[in-house]
Amino acid sequence: MAAARSVLSLSRILQPWSGVTGGTVIRPVLCSRREKTTYTPPPAKYGGRHTVTLIPGDGIGPELLNHVRELFRFCCVPVDFEVVTVDSSVVSEDEINNAVTAIRRNGVALKGNIETNHNLPPSHKSRNNLLRTSLDLYANVMHCQTLPGVQTRHKDIDIIIIRENTEGEYSSLEHENVPGVVESLKIITRVNSLRIAEYAFKLAREKGRRRVTAVHKANIMKLGDGLFLQCCKEVAAGYPDIAFDNMIVDNTTMQLVSKPQQFDVMVMPNLYGNVVSNVCAGLVGGPGLVPGANYGKDYAVFETATRNTGKSIANKNVANPTATLLASCLMLDHLGLVDYASMIRKAIFKTLSETRLHTADIGGLATTSEVVQSIMREVQKTGPLTSEYI
Repeated sequence: MAAARSVLSLSRILQPWSGVTGGTVIRPVLCSRREKTTYTPPPAKYGGRHTVTLIPGDGIGPELLNHVRELFRFCCVPVDFEVVTVDSSVVSEDEINNAVTAIRRNGVALKGNIETNHNLPPSHKSRNNLLRTSLDLYANVMHCQTLPGVQTRHKDIDIIIIRENTEGEYSSLEHENVPGVVESLKIITRVNSLRIAEYAFKLAREKGRRRVTAVHKANIMKLGDGLFLQCCKEVAAGYPDIAFDNMIVDNTTMQLVSKPQQFDVMVMPNLYGNVVSNVCAGLVGGPGLVPGANYGKDYAVFETATRNTGKSIANKNVANPTATLLASCLMLDHLGLVDYASMIRKAIFKTLSETRLHTADIGGLATTSEVVQSIMREVQKTGPLTSEYI
């Protein structure tokens, strides 16, 4: 009987605020006053609701984003999704162009990862990369931290990783003029290096961080990575309250797996950011736990930090929804809906730590839907939003 009461029925999930159902009072979540912020989000429309572009992506993306929509309905979050499908197997770029147009219209997007098949011809460009470069989403930000209730080898990890997102080895400039000899160009520019360094130091100051570490390979790539490092040094001079150091990328990976607690804020070029973010995700429990965000001057796109499609476990109801749900919380913060973000985030952490309902990737037996239902129950216990979330 107790087990039966602990599971939300489908009707209660679909109609969470219908009053009294089965003797249980369902309490609505009401929005209270907003936290002050200097950010001006895209204007809310249609009675104070925000419209967000939703790109399901491949693999586990569609099912996890459906759970986000389900949770948002349950919590009465004032967000409407404009769904834009991008088929990674289609040669034409029409669909990704439609997605870019939708994000320009709405200002914000939540997406699943889009598969990039390396067996396709060189002319086929990564849809994820096209999205980032078309919208100039120059800063990829990942907050890698130890999560409550998740058993890992290292404790007390709290690192912000800032990755330059538009150039470097991801510039898609390759050619084979001589058969068997491929030239792949790595582009590092002063303008973009200064921009990402400034972003890193500004974010460090806003978050009360004490140190920024630039990751590079300037001992070998003296011009390219040397320019990036020099730009970081120039920006660091304008932030005397924040300590600055630098570390070669191969040493960085060793230091991360041996003593990750030494890092605070890290800033790096594109490819190194891809490697370091995956290492850090593994340190705190895996790709199913860490959210990511891509910021530009005018637009923002939120997704999981490691950009893993999870194709092998798609549609099996076993994927960990935590990273995708936390990415949706980052999106709500960005829109100024901090009350809702705080409420959902707290319910996620309670499910991880107190309920200890874990999916297989972190040692549990729970299904995806069971974890989401547990989060809903934690939200339901909260009742109307109070000053605790403000």
